[in-house]
Amino acid sequence: MDERQSGVGAADIWCASWWRCMLLAVRKVYLIGIGAGNPEHLTVQAVNALNEVDVFFVLDKGSETEELVRLRREILERYVPDRPYRVVQVNDPRRDRTAKDYVAAVEDWRQRRVELYEQLIRDELTDGSRGAVLVWGDPALYDSTVSLFQALRERAKVEFAYEVIPGVSSLSALVAGHRTTFNQIGRPVLITTGRQLARGLPADVDDVLVMLDAHCTFHRFVDEDLEIFWGAYVGTPDEILISGRLRDVAEEIQHVRSRARQEKGWIMDSYLLRRLTPAAPVPQEHIAR
Repeated sequence: MDERQSGVGAADIWCASWWRCMLLAVRKVYLIGIGAGNPEHLTVQAVNALNEVDVFFVLDKGSETEELVRLRREILERYVPDRPYRVVQVNDPRRDRTAKDYVAAVEDWRQRRVELYEQLIRDELTDGSRGAVLVWGDPALYDSTVSLFQALRERAKVEFAYEVIPGVSSLSALVAGHRTTFNQIGRPVLITTGRQLARGLPADVDDVLVMLDAHCTFHRFVDEDLEIFWGAYVGTPDEILISGRLRDVAEEIQHVRSRARQEKGWIMDSYLLRRLTPAAPVPQEHIAR
């Protein structure tokens, strides 16, 4: 079969080769989910991606979270034993937590992080090289990294590609630690924040997973018929798990949480609130058979 019969000519082959070379020449950044604290949470896909990286970007939040930086370095030592790489560690911009305008403060903080990543890509990656950000948990769940890189692409001041590698979320590790599930059979589940939970429990949802709650908002609902599954530092050697009727364990959780935060200088926790009496009957057509 000649080129005319196959429909593939020298020009087509040249174009394909040219595009392949162009793709290889573009700087690329992996956003790699590394799980909730256990190095064994890393997926095979994540390990494979680690071994393609030339430069790892680490944002340092200071002495309070140096343990999180150390864990990232341990992951690299464990899973990237034979490939040369660099670790570029820079100070993470601080968010103004005293600002009256919360939305404006968060947007200012996000913008400074976008500019920082832009500088790192421009200064630390050469054409064709690979960078990576090791993201705690799963990059898709209550983490700003993916949206920051989307904003970077929209700015179009530096040319690069990026790929998201999913990870085990802290919520997955939480319910696994408690040997339960996100939701009950045929029932919806809500994932939200402490700030949103303060507005009230939704009437039509029996299971509510809560993250980013610095104020133990669950205390507002101790008079309701709820069960709580709480965890801190899940997946790490310092993991703490407490569960039971909310009214019975709310004070214990708050005390343990406060003490743990004081001892370590930081805390990362989440919890599941579950109605003991379903909000409404489960429609039979929604039950998996």
